[in-house]
Amino acid sequence: MKFFRRHAESHKHERIGWLRASVLGANDGIVSTASLLIGVAAANATHSTLLVTGVAGLVAGAMSMAAGEYVSVHSQADTERADLLREQTELETAPAAEHRELAAIYVDRGVEPELASKVATQLMAHDALGSHARDELGISDALSAKPLQAAMSSAASFIVGAALPLGVTILAPAQSVIAWISGMSLVFLGALGGTAAKAGGANLLIGAWRVTLWGALAMAITAAVGISLGAAVG
Repeated sequence: MKFFRRHAESHKHERIGWLRASVLGANDGIVSTASLLIGVAAANATHSTLLVTGVAGLVAGAMSMAAGEYVSVHSQADTERADLLREQTELETAPAAEHRELAAIYVDRGVEPELASKVATQLMAHDALGSHARDELGISDALSAKPLQAAMSSAASFIVGAALPLGVTILAPAQSVIAWISGMSLVFLGALGGTAAKAGGANLLIGAWRVTLWGALAMAITAAVGISLGAAVG
């Protein structure tokens, strides 16, 4: 009997879970903190007020990201578990129907019916639930929901992202703090977008442009609100 050895390959989809959460957290950390600082600075706040605002935004944002990501991804995990439990029950009560269903999936993909039936038989003998989870439900180890991993990645990356504009606020001259926060945050966002695109195998320029554009829009709108409120209060 001839055995085939798999050659080593590196695919980007294995990074989807942590990459999505990390990019989302860092992007939100930069955009929300920078926008918050710019809005407060535009309302003529003192430097100490800016720092307190930035730190509060960092802590609150990190906790919000972690909680939101955990709840969201946990809901996905609950749905996956329910689907797998339902599939396991169907395998136990109607194995012949599940065999036909799996074989039909392979036929739809271009496999001849007789061969598709043999493939379904062998795969179900090896790991029936795993085969149906992967080919019928689209659930795999690489793409399955991992709530705690997503929550920790989002919180950590948010803190890193938020610390960047906050650090600029600490170091920038008070009279030009808005310009420094805006300019450096756009640089940070461009670098983040390019790095995320590279990690995911996408186009660097498109990834950088995408996050920079939305970041600039968020900061501009928040600055306008801050100016309006500052004028109204003043």
